[in-house]
Amino acid sequence: MPAHPAVPRVLSIAGTDPTGGAGTSADLKSIAAADGYGMAVVTAVLAQNTHGVRDIHVPPTAVLAAQLAAVGDDVELEAVKTGMLGTAEVIETVTAWVDGHPPRVLVVDPVMVATSGDRLLAPEAEQAMLRFCRRASVVTPNIDELAVLTGAARARTAQEALEQAEGWVRETGVAVVVKTGHLAGRDLSTTWVGADGARHSVASTRVDTTSTHGTGCSLSAALATRLGGGDSPAEALAWVTDWLHEAIEHGAALQVGSGHGPVDHAHRSRRLQAAGSAAPWLAADALPPRLADPADLAAPTPSVPATVAPVGPWTEALWAAGSSLAAEIAGSGFVRALVDGRLPEPVFSFYLSQDSLYLARYSRTLAALAERSTDPSAREFWAGSSGHCLEVEAELHRSWLAHLPAESDTAISPVTSAYTDFLHAQTLSSPTVVGAAAVLPCFWLYAQVGGGLPDIAPDHPYSAWLETYRDPGFVTGVQGALGAVEREFAAATPEDRAEAARAFLLACRHELEFFDQARRLPPGAAAGRSPSPRARSEAAAL
Repeated sequence: MPAHPAVPRVLSIAGTDPTGGAGTSADLKSIAAADGYGMAVVTAVLAQNTHGVRDIHVPPTAVLAAQLAAVGDDVELEAVKTGMLGTAEVIETVTAWVDGHPPRVLVVDPVMVATSGDRLLAPEAEQAMLRFCRRASVVTPNIDELAVLTGAARARTAQEALEQAEGWVRETGVAVVVKTGHLAGRDLSTTWVGADGARHSVASTRVDTTSTHGTGCSLSAALATRLGGGDSPAEALAWVTDWLHEAIEHGAALQVGSGHGPVDHAHRSRRLQAAGSAAPWLAADALPPRLADPADLAAPTPSVPATVAPVGPWTEALWAAGSSLAAEIAGSGFVRALVDGRLPEPVFSFYLSQDSLYLARYSRTLAALAERSTDPSAREFWAGSSGHCLEVEAELHRSWLAHLPAESDTAISPVTSAYTDFLHAQTLSSPTVVGAAAVLPCFWLYAQVGGGLPDIAPDHPYSAWLETYRDPGFVTGVQGALGAVEREFAAATPEDRAEAARAFLLACRHELEFFDQARRLPPGAAAGRSPSPRARSEAAAL
């Protein structure tokens, strides 16, 4: 057996939650979501739901000691995470076990103060917890617990909280993760304050939801797992912050309880599972074999209006058929994170590097389409668009990516390659109308994203890039593409129109995949960076 298995073995020591939102239930879900194997030792049995705790039973410490001994005598652990310990006797029992079985990583969630501000531990238990925290690799207090930990007044700002943490780290040599979720404001952060003086901060934004029960448990359990699997503190914190934000965003959809519901620990896993599906994007009988009239496309009412309006009945029918995919792109996690500014820079850089590779190949596709077109105005338009890709858009990419490896050093992703291969095949081996329909979504759907953008503040990290989505010159180009496609459809045979409509819808789906691909990366793999140890082990397993 390898000394460090690809799947880290992680133990949660905490209380229960029968509704699954916090405690050992949340810990085990978080450990699994973070790619670990979870185990649990129970410190207390709670009767609670989404409205609060009704009763607590603390088993004899002999039962706790027996659980710990059973695990420690048999299983080598990469990480241990502690949550609710509850009493001085429980804390001392866990302390003795930790001293006898020192874990490689010990993450302590010092459950001392509730979100309401109520103290959860008796004075002697609180003192025992303060001593126990000094054994940790890292502690993850909320703002009120940080004040108890440091003996200071409750921090009013993120800067005050960081200063409190830095003082405690210097005194104890134990790292602290500072979380600002209990402070006011829309912009949030989680910051690793290390004993070596390092500080790693990950930005996030507040989600308007009541489904936040168990976020502290979930963060610390996932953090223990990522650290136990070999991630650096910066990599682990970035992964956990992004994963937890997604879990919070989708917690309400679970519809668990009528109070403060849980987060959706498995949302990211389900999203990635869906991305790996081999199910066809478009069924063989999804479209009729002939399109004699736009009404034959049998498209529903558009789910969203087009920002750049169709120019005729055929492009109107195409938009109605593909608008649901346009709505998915606008609502995708990548686009929403890009718009609100919380998209991690490495993820954005990966997207740009792939877009640069895409444009080089897209330019060749447009040039081939220009050569095959029999419409003089369309030939001129496609040729001009091909040159624009290389002269204007590619230069914009180069300026953004100047700090990254040269384009030749950046490998093309399977998603980008599949999309460009599809476009090239449609252009070279099919009637011109099919190639024209296939290249249209790259014009139209990008303009759709731009048309839906709110006002972008000048200090937005991606403001300059977002403005390119709604550049008037680009909108003019979209209108030119729509006109060329409309004319091609009008002149084509019913059979060729049906093939072209299919190509348009498949290209729309390729666009969705292209936008979303950066959020499927393992940590450290973005923008040409070396993968983390965990990512390397995952690749080796494949």
